[in-house]
Amino acid sequence: MVSDRSDAAVDDGGECYHCGLPAPDGARYDVVIGGERRHMCCAGCQAVAQAIVDTGLTDYYRHRDALPESRKEALPEALGELGLFDHPDFQKSFVRPLGEHSREASLLLEGITCAACVWLNEQHVARLPGVEAIEINYATRRARVRWDAERVKLSDILGAIQAIGYRAYPYDEARSEEIARRERRSALWRLFVAGFGMMQVMMYAIPAYVAGEGDITADIDQLLRWASLVLTVPVVLYSAAPFFQRAWRDVRLMRLGMDVPVALGVGSAFAASCYATVIASGEVYFDSVAMFVFFLLCGRYLEMIARQKAVRGVEALGKVLPAFAERVLPDGSDERVPVSTLVPGDRVRVKPGEAIPADGRVVDGESAADESLLTGESRPVPKAVGAVVTGGSLNISSPVVVEVEQVGDATRLAAILRLMERAATEKPQLVRHADRIAGYFIAALIVLAVSAGIGWYLVDADRALWVFVSVLVVSCPCALSLATPAALTVASDALARRGVLVTRGHAIEALASADTIMFDKTGTLTEGAVRLADIHTAEGVDRKTALAIAAALEQGSEHAIASGVRAASQGVRKQAMAVMAQTGRGVEGMIDGGRYRIGREDFVGELAGSPLPAALRPAPDDARTPVFLGGDKGWLAILLLEDETRPQAREALQWMASHGLALGILSGDAPQTVKAFADKLGVANAAGGLSPQDKHAAIEALQAQGHVVAMVGDGVNDAPVLAKAHVSIAMGEGTELARTHADIVLLGGQMMALTEGIVLARRTLKIIRQNLYWSFGYNFLAIPLAVAGWVTPWMAGIGMSASSLFVVLNALRLQRGRSARE
Repeated sequence: MVSDRSDAAVDDGGECYHCGLPAPDGARYDVVIGGERRHMCCAGCQAVAQAIVDTGLTDYYRHRDALPESRKEALPEALGELGLFDHPDFQKSFVRPLGEHSREASLLLEGITCAACVWLNEQHVARLPGVEAIEINYATRRARVRWDAERVKLSDILGAIQAIGYRAYPYDEARSEEIARRERRSALWRLFVAGFGMMQVMMYAIPAYVAGEGDITADIDQLLRWASLVLTVPVVLYSAAPFFQRAWRDVRLMRLGMDVPVALGVGSAFAASCYATVIASGEVYFDSVAMFVFFLLCGRYLEMIARQKAVRGVEALGKVLPAFAERVLPDGSDERVPVSTLVPGDRVRVKPGEAIPADGRVVDGESAADESLLTGESRPVPKAVGAVVTGGSLNISSPVVVEVEQVGDATRLAAILRLMERAATEKPQLVRHADRIAGYFIAALIVLAVSAGIGWYLVDADRALWVFVSVLVVSCPCALSLATPAALTVASDALARRGVLVTRGHAIEALASADTIMFDKTGTLTEGAVRLADIHTAEGVDRKTALAIAAALEQGSEHAIASGVRAASQGVRKQAMAVMAQTGRGVEGMIDGGRYRIGREDFVGELAGSPLPAALRPAPDDARTPVFLGGDKGWLAILLLEDETRPQAREALQWMASHGLALGILSGDAPQTVKAFADKLGVANAAGGLSPQDKHAAIEALQAQGHVVAMVGDGVNDAPVLAKAHVSIAMGEGTELARTHADIVLLGGQMMALTEGIVLARRTLKIIRQNLYWSFGYNFLAIPLAVAGWVTPWMAGIGMSASSLFVVLNALRLQRGRSARE
């Protein structure tokens, strides 16, 4: 073995420690490996060896049993793979730039088994220079890492994770499923060996339990003990191996995880039984050891299946896009191409029953699309020529030709996935508290188990060991750590199926606790499809000219009102220069050498420089939205726009009011317009003419009074107030900025989906409380019973497994959520 020679002797400089080739005379390429200075043959081997040491892969030298055949193979496979992650082209698929040097990646961690694993990885990686943040979701095994690319490389981060016994990969659905499948297969084999061993050991243990005194001779009794030991060895060394491996890792890193008490319990009981067998005296616990390992593995396997089922629902969106599409060629024929090769402008033919491969617009044919997976809306949506379609939705009735407009990361589905990814990796405060409590709990548990063992040794030495084991095993901080993330993961999946996309970790808890909901008006409580109802122009101003100026000023705006203005000016075009928007007030720009403004009356009046003419003043009872237009030469026109109330808005608001929620409307529209609209919906608290700062102050005032406030909005003007609210909700068809700031996105734009979300959020909080009460109650009851000697090790194994399984199964009840209309 090369490793024996290399580690045992001091290097004499004749051979390269890394590759084994002769080192030239006078070569001084040294690297300190394992505390000793090793000589290398060249700068290349020196650099590779130093990289191996720096990334914590020094064990490569200790474990290798042959020297590399060539320089190319001198790099261990693990480090070679890590180097690929620093390549810019490779990073495009999973790394997102956040600033000049700041980067963020979504990773999948392999080897996470408990909350302590999450804590260990977060603490270890966070200490690397240049790592700005890391958050790991226990239920999904997803990690979100943010780092400064100037100070640390992604390969360094992945190497640090590998150094403590875990593996990290770029997140993708296929790899996630492969890891899940590998986990299931490994768990089943370990469970099978433990179950088979347990049954055989029990066959040899039963005679000792049922036989009377003197019925079994000493030699037969000793033979049964040796047979039980032989059958228990594979259970301990194979089935229980992960517990010992993870416990040793935790101890080596001076951390306490859930596997430490398990390994202590199994190891001490097995060691004591082996000793009793060798000296042919004392009690043996082989049957209890085998039963405990079997029941613990059984519980963890069922917990893993339930967890993977919940996570699979959250990940379903990532698989809705097809792999191939039928691209329509200029001659009318079709060719089958990978979806990844599509570009904007391509036309694709989508047959009934097929998924639409990208965002686009129907250019031929008429059909209906099932968008339920994306929006939660179960009814098919009609799609005629000119209709917008979303990649991932399902074409139902007839073939259509779609012109591709957005592909890859620019699609709506990609934006939804990014928001879901953000939510999956953020850790709510509830989870942080539970993890912290679990860590203290394990330390206290070990102290209590040792104290109980010593106490029983003084009272009844024969029972001391199994009392010690039972106390270690019966407790279940796993249930405490699982209580919150399991429920939040299932709830996020259930909400997404209803068209309510959770994008922040704290959103469900905040929505469940909200007692006040404030709404924006245009695009939120209304359809957002604003149209021009009327226009009044000042004396001597041409209607078409006024519309052309208004449309030119609004050309770059995403606001619904801007869309209505542009739509009304078809056929007349002007070009605006030096356009500047003042959020919540209006837009200013230069057109044909003159300066113009469009927006609120006070904003336009500052430029017009004269009082508003009576002919341009809206009637006090006019519910239409007024938009004023003027320039440096005076007032030009008032545009009166109207918008249809969003379907289900009245029904949704009535439901919320009947369930104890205070409602209000905060809008930048004219006060008389907002009041008339609020009266129609039955909302008493409504304020109009508000700037973004005014809305922000209104939310702040409500929070100062002790209210938990939810804000629902859709546009750029709503971003500041969305950020201020305890929980912010954006309409799915709103602007990208609003969706980015929001904690929740209503994908289908259906207001009743929000009521469904409130119901489910409240049920989630209720189930989290149930899980926490169960976890604390179980531990406070089970631990004293174990200390009193009333719980055997195998009973403790059943209790611990059942406790973890209970909280997961209880969380899965959220998938059968009741409707708000029931």
